[in-house]
Amino acid sequence: MRAGQKHKVLILSGELGDGHKQAAKAIVEAAHLSRPGMEVEIVDFMAWTHPKLHTIGRYAYTQWVTKFPSMYGFLFRRTRSDNTISHLFKKMKFYTLGRMARLLQEVRPTVVVCTFPGAAAAMSMLKENGLTDLPLVTVITDHTDHSYWLHPCTDRYIVGSEHVKEALMGHQIPESRIAVTGIPIRPRFVGRFDRGTLRRKYGLHPDLPTVLVMGGGLGMIGREFTETLRSSDIMETMQVIFVCGQNEKLKQQLDGEFRGCRGVLTTGYVDHIHELMALSDLLITKPGGLTTSEAVAMELPMLLHKPLPGQEQDNAAYLVKSGVAVMAGSGAELAEELVKLIESPLLLSAIRQQAKRHERKHAAFQALEAILATKPTYWPAKVRRAVYARA
Repeated sequence: MRAGQKHKVLILSGELGDGHKQAAKAIVEAAHLSRPGMEVEIVDFMAWTHPKLHTIGRYAYTQWVTKFPSMYGFLFRRTRSDNTISHLFKKMKFYTLGRMARLLQEVRPTVVVCTFPGAAAAMSMLKENGLTDLPLVTVITDHTDHSYWLHPCTDRYIVGSEHVKEALMGHQIPESRIAVTGIPIRPRFVGRFDRGTLRRKYGLHPDLPTVLVMGGGLGMIGREFTETLRSSDIMETMQVIFVCGQNEKLKQQLDGEFRGCRGVLTTGYVDHIHELMALSDLLITKPGGLTTSEAVAMELPMLLHKPLPGQEQDNAAYLVKSGVAVMAGSGAELAEELVKLIESPLLLSAIRQQAKRHERKHAAFQALEAILATKPTYWPAKVRRAVYARA
């Protein structure tokens, strides 16, 4: 960045999972609060590179991971490290360098941040071919390491934990290029909340144990669990909030199943999850990187269910080992673990204390500072030659 030039941050995100977008929004909101006047722009990488096909691609990906999770998990494991298969996938470019270069010319950023692995690959390729010398930062939105996040011209990696930092160093990435800030979460998850006031706001009993059930952005909540829950006596001693995300069919199904049942609230996609977390005693969720980071920041105990093979399994393993979550397998086991937790305030308190030790409430602000401090540090020889030739 030239002397006197103001920072302008370009964030490349994507829609394969809500976490990539939420991490990008978190950095934008941190910038608006801590660096007023600084320009930050989010571009959907998939929509930019394939404006006509990105919706189909998102649908195909969703069908793949939900209908054939074992296949997804197999490929995830086989491509975790750089090998023949992972190199083959990296050579399958779903973008054009010319279109990416045109984006940089239009936005004119001083630093590029990728919260989506495909965008990190494209930016690294631009740098390898000498088409840009901008600092490149990748924000890993899960507690995992995988070759699809790792590209040779990345100048800095923002990671959620020391666990991921150590894993990246195992891939021969220098420690100096890794910043442990926590996964960026939106500042709204940092404030103070009055639980009683919030419960009254949403028509809930002020004193009953409250369970928040989230299935991720697509509302993946298992029917086995809801049927077991509906037939259990535990429903008489607690209240439940189901967040179905964009899955309207699921919301209608739950409305039918729990019609006439007191203490049950169902919602679609909402933008006030921070309030629902603040009024809850326990969160049942799939272990997505952003949702679980938000819960830890709010010191909300978690009961994890149905992790997808791959990054969600890695997230679950990290969270359980850290003592901030409990894992359940089948829907029946989930209901059993729920009863144990709700009937044991001391256990919930112990999990909250662990969350307090691991929370990174200000991850977005720390990530922003690491981003702004990043300078180009890793240029292959052909990049240097190309840049110097243009100078």
